[in-house]
Amino acid sequence: MSGETAQGIHPQAGTLTFLFTDIEGSTRLLQELGDGYADLLREQRRLLRAAFQGWGGREIDAAGDAFFVAFNRARDAVAAAAAAQESLAQHPWPGGRAVRVRMGLHTGEPTFSDGSYVGIDVHRAARICSSGHGGQILLSKTTADLIQQSLSEGVGLRDLGLHRLKDLQQPEHLFQLIIPGLPAEFPPLKTRTETPNNLPAPSDELIGREVEVGAVRQLLLGERARAVTLTGPGGTGKTRLALQVAVSLKNIFLDGVYLVALASLTDANLLASSIAMTLGIPENPARPTVERLKDSLRPKRMLLVLDNFEQIVAAAPVVADLLAACPGVKVLITSRVVLHLRGEHEYPVAPLELPEAGRQLAPEVLERYPAIALFVRRSRAVKPTFGLGAGNATAVAQICAHLDGLPLALELAAARIKILTPQAILDRLGRRLDFLTGGARDLPARHQTLRHAIDWSYDLLTDDEKATFRRIAVFAGGCTLEAVEQVCGGVGASGTDALDAVSALVDKSLLRQEEGPGAEPRFVMLETIREYGLECLKAAGEWETVRRAHLAYFLELAEQAEAELTGPRQSLWLDRLEAEHDNLRAALSCGEEYGDVETGLRLGAALWRFWLVRNHLREGRDRLERLLALPGAGARSSARAKGLHGLGTIIHEISDYAQARPFLEESLSIWRELGDRRGMVAALNNLGWLAFEVGDFGVARSLSEEALLLNRGLGERRGVAVARFNLGMVALQQSDYPAALSLLQESLALRKEMGDRRGCAYVQASLGWMEQQRGNPGQAAAILGEALAVFRELNDKQLVSWALAHQGVVAYDLGEYDRAQVLLEESLALGREVGNKVIIAFALSSLADVLRSRGEVALALPLLDEGLFLFREIGSGFGLPPALRSRGDMALMQGQLDRATALYRESLTMWSKMGGRRGIAEGLEAMAGVAVAQGDLARAARLYAVADAGRQAIGAPRPPRSRQAYEGVLATIRAGLGEEAFAIAWMEGQAMTLEQACELVRLGY
Repeated sequence: MSGETAQGIHPQAGTLTFLFTDIEGSTRLLQELGDGYADLLREQRRLLRAAFQGWGGREIDAAGDAFFVAFNRARDAVAAAAAAQESLAQHPWPGGRAVRVRMGLHTGEPTFSDGSYVGIDVHRAARICSSGHGGQILLSKTTADLIQQSLSEGVGLRDLGLHRLKDLQQPEHLFQLIIPGLPAEFPPLKTRTETPNNLPAPSDELIGREVEVGAVRQLLLGERARAVTLTGPGGTGKTRLALQVAVSLKNIFLDGVYLVALASLTDANLLASSIAMTLGIPENPARPTVERLKDSLRPKRMLLVLDNFEQIVAAAPVVADLLAACPGVKVLITSRVVLHLRGEHEYPVAPLELPEAGRQLAPEVLERYPAIALFVRRSRAVKPTFGLGAGNATAVAQICAHLDGLPLALELAAARIKILTPQAILDRLGRRLDFLTGGARDLPARHQTLRHAIDWSYDLLTDDEKATFRRIAVFAGGCTLEAVEQVCGGVGASGTDALDAVSALVDKSLLRQEEGPGAEPRFVMLETIREYGLECLKAAGEWETVRRAHLAYFLELAEQAEAELTGPRQSLWLDRLEAEHDNLRAALSCGEEYGDVETGLRLGAALWRFWLVRNHLREGRDRLERLLALPGAGARSSARAKGLHGLGTIIHEISDYAQARPFLEESLSIWRELGDRRGMVAALNNLGWLAFEVGDFGVARSLSEEALLLNRGLGERRGVAVARFNLGMVALQQSDYPAALSLLQESLALRKEMGDRRGCAYVQASLGWMEQQRGNPGQAAAILGEALAVFRELNDKQLVSWALAHQGVVAYDLGEYDRAQVLLEESLALGREVGNKVIIAFALSSLADVLRSRGEVALALPLLDEGLFLFREIGSGFGLPPALRSRGDMALMQGQLDRATALYRESLTMWSKMGGRRGIAEGLEAMAGVAVAQGDLARAARLYAVADAGRQAIGAPRPPRSRQAYEGVLATIRAGLGEEAFAIAWMEGQAMTLEQACELVRLGY
């Protein structure tokens, strides 16, 4: 100890934190710098002393290039070490050399003797320091525990595990302090040699399991988990994952990490002997093997990896006995069956992550998904030139999806890349169990073909479990326990309870439990395993019986859901039908295949609203068309009427109005013959809405009023709500806002009574649209926002798109062009996704208006022309006139006065036939703009005047965005005519009605 430091030490009792430092490579620096080394050492000491003294450190020794410093508080010691490293890193050292100092900290209760601190804790701190590398700060667990809650922002601790330190008997759990801006990666610590182990060197990289490795490590490092069991069907990569975890824990279990291979073991009594043999524990006939194991393992800290435990589950008590007797031992088990040990933590190993079905992703994005990455890497192993590109990415993604992301299946498929393209492999996966063979010869036989991997699991089942397994295979996309009970019937000769049988299949990794809608558990079978189960079902002669039971169950479910989809639980039932969609598809196919027309039509008719809301319109249309075309489907029955009604409604929602009408009319005709008033009301309302869409408001009103009349005495609130909504929308389009408000509010009240949130939001969106027309854009935006939130919650993409489009128009009216563009572009994208032409056309024409108002006519024109084309194609009555007026505005901006006039007249004629007074007023204002351009200011004044009077009469003021421009145009006209002439022309215009002015324009005025 140096004399200058020893004199200032005052003994302090209690707990202290010790910091040791040492320059790495000091001898090399001395040789390189010669006499200059003394200056470097002096500067290093100055920097470190400043940091240590700044945090209250007491220098105990500073011999050579090292420091020994004591602190009263652990957090001060750590802060001082961090400050010292930062100072060293920032200092300009001579010749650009870096001075790297290792530091070690430990907290304990030392003894003060002969002017210094002594004891095992001091030695431990010194050994911790010498284990590190220059620039590294190491902490004992004692110190780390004291400071982990008071670390500065960005500063962290990295767990380095247990390490044997020189001359110390007990291992030390070490941590590294991570400081932002300073090096964090260092070579392995200079501690005792590697943990004893028999782990095989991995033959390949583990892909896509980083999260799983971390999670299993945390379980094994925790205090509560003594046994962790990796479960999953054959081929999920349980063994490979276990080995990776074991390798990562070698520094924790210092007495050894050992793999005990059990795949060839069939006698549970031999487990203890297998473990003893693996560990090299000598035989002793006089003492039972389990007792010898306990004696050997009791004082040790060891990890045992028990691989492939499923066929000797009867040996689970041996594992429990060992764990109870050996507190430092933990086990990591791979098994297709849970062991049900006390304290066992099950960790299901799922297949590798796949991209979402149907998403079109770039090859470089696809390869980030673990399943795709594994397939690509293994393909390159057999064909180095293989790469993922635009030409094969879709096929590769579909291969991985068909194989459920199952690593074994992916590797077997990738082995075929040597002679087959991805598309050729995909084409052969219909019989994947027979196709996926030829695994690596050094693999166990059960992993050389996919069928053998599943055989291995199937052979572990009892007869009753085999019966349940093959029958559950009939479910596509999973099932609930209730569905298993109803469809699978009695399970085996002993009548095993369905819950017990399903639980056994989950335990044995042939079923996977997931959370379904409403937190109801669902049981899912991987498609590769399901294919095997279906083979078993056919071999047992149960194929048709179980499929018909499946059809009957899902018909009952769908008809129950039909009533729920307009009630308070609609969100739950929409989610439930979505979860069961693959089962519903399978049931529909069964009805078609067996020619069960009545059942098939009933099922399809019950699902049309689900297909509509969840954007399965094309699929719904195709299904219903096929069902209605089946032999025997022509009988004029209630089932046919419902099927026709559903088909007509779906086709209408796709905007094919002309094709929808015959189906709805035939359904109405059948229901009239059957005297089914409820059916008649539904058909009349939908025909009324169809008439509204094409602008035939008189027919729409007549049909909806007939529906109201028929509904008397039925007590059918929905029929009344829909009819009043239809009538309200006719009134809205004809600018009769008081009547529209009354009718829409009546419809809203009825839907609220029913708990129909979607219906309520639909009416609210229309009320918001009305407020926009009445000059209340702020209120309109708020109402539309509420409706949009409901549509998003229900995942109703069509109505989300509609609400977004209307919000965009409101933002446009407010002059918020940027926001309007964002909303309309989102609406357009969704509209194209769902394929609804009227939504697409509306979004296109509205977006064109925004761009035109910015002067971006070149960008706006093609959008508007596309929108106009679609409106004409579908025959939209209320969508076409505004688009015609917008196209006229563009023609006027381009100086095409004759074209603008023709477009405005066409728009006005349509509005006049429909009685749309707001549309007429807007059209007259547009014609006034032509008159201004032609220099006929008196005619312009008269047209503006009649439009102004019309707007005031109906209560539809101009939107904020156009008011300033309107006032400017009037000022120009007034200045051009003079006050007296302007006043006369204005009075003449205000004396006319909208209808009179419209007729004059039509006649060429």
